Amino acid sequence: MATITIDASRPGAKINKNLYGNFSEHLGRCIYGGLFVGKDSPIPNVNGMRTDVVEALKKLNLPVLRWPGGCFADEYHWRDGIGPQEGRKRMVNTNWGGVVEDNSFGTHEFLELCDQIGCEPYINANVGSGSVQEMAEWVEYLNSDGDSTIAQQRWANGRKEPFGVKFWGVGNENWGCGGNMRPEYYADVYRRYQTYCRNYGDNKLYRIACGPSGDDWNWTEVLMKNAAAHLDAITLHQYTVPGDWTDKGSATDFSKEMYLTTLEKAADIERMIKGHLAIMDKYDKEHRVGLIVDEWGCWHNVEPGTNPGFLYQQNTMRDAMVAAIHLDIFNRHADRIPMANIAQMVNVLQAVILTDGAEMLLTPTYHVFDMYRPHMEAQLLDCMVASDMLTGSLKKVTASASIKDGAVTLTCSNLSDVDEEEVLIQVNGLKPTDVTISLLAGECHAMNTFENKENVTIKPCTDFTVTDAGISLKLPACSVAAITVRG
Repeated sequence: MATITIDASRPGAKINKNLYGNFSEHLGRCIYGGLFVGKDSPIPNVNGMRTDVVEALKKLNLPVLRWPGGCFADEYHWRDGIGPQEGRKRMVNTNWGGVVEDNSFGTHEFLELCDQIGCEPYINANVGSGSVQEMAEWVEYLNSDGDSTIAQQRWANGRKEPFGVKFWGVGNENWGCGGNMRPEYYADVYRRYQTYCRNYGDNKLYRIACGPSGDDWNWTEVLMKNAAAHLDAITLHQYTVPGDWTDKGSATDFSKEMYLTTLEKAADIERMIKGHLAIMDKYDKEHRVGLIVDEWGCWHNVEPGTNPGFLYQQNTMRDAMVAAIHLDIFNRHADRIPMANIAQMVNVLQAVILTDGAEMLLTPTYHVFDMYRPHMEAQLLDCMVASDMLTGSLKKVTASASIKDGAVTLTCSNLSDVDEEEVLIQVNGLKPTDVTISLLAGECHAMNTFENKENVTIKPCTDFTVTDAGISLKLPACSVAAITVRG
């Protein structure tokens, strides 16, 4: 039996809703066909944005969306994607698949999408192949309420009021696809570029620097030492690759050993978070600078027969468990992590949505995000898990808890792929009078397909008891539960 003990009497840090953000890149079918089909498409849309996808993202209360990349960001020139469609520049997407990018989805389209969803835009700007002036003028174009030539160009393109974009990434993966820079060089480049990203009106930019990949401690050390005073957050990119980068492993055909290895690798992100935060503390004792995990998730081999540059992969209950592990870790570090963005939203890597022409399905990962929604803007609660070990480094049960408006939300998962786990939940400081439980469960290979879109879905759970000892329930193998307790 596993025991989860929650202290409801001592609310802690607020869990920023932006921990549940997504990432969309000009990569494969994420933008074109996934989010954007154009106004003339027979697929139902509003101003070119797929209605079914927008409605699904609204249901998640999607808080923030990162765009246009990714590696694509550092070869993207924003002026190519504004103005009349017929006049926009065509280019070849050299990072992803070598396909033609016609720039029909640009700045105004992205912000239209965010408006339809009701989320904040997070724009990642070009440092690798762009200029200081280009970035500065993009900020001005988006945010200026003045009467400059740049602002007038926005007016001419149909928008008189400033967009007021707050979140601004200064480069992406500049240690790799964003320029192969050394940390010393990037720190100086960052300081220069951010200087000319001005605040306009009451909108104060939240400046985000390119942080490390995985456990590159030196990148964080150098960046914080040389630029901490000039930034609001740094990023961390860490993908869960079941195999290695030469053969990542199939998204759907995997062994028990590979399943366990995947979960161990997913949980290892907590070691990296703690390590980078310890370095950041040396230069930011007040904890002003946040750590944003703006690329995370499973990276498998592409589905057979698909363009290898499109990174299209299926999504199983194994991916759902990876999502639950990550989100519980992010919640537990809510005092230091202000945002996270899963990669990527539609049709790429660990997507929450897959599309095929006019068809759309919700993946198991989508349902995990749906179950975790009550944590948004809630206060973190201490949550102690006593559980048998699944592997040498991984407990069978993972969990996090929060409280908002008098209701306690506990999310917990049984990571075992074979064994049911009996769980006793004790909530100190609150006597349960009303308990509701929803459950996502399935064999670890289970997935939703276009032939069976409802194979893996959230279902209500009524098989539990509430006694003076606590709330008792049995978690099926490979399952995620969301439990709401009122008292």
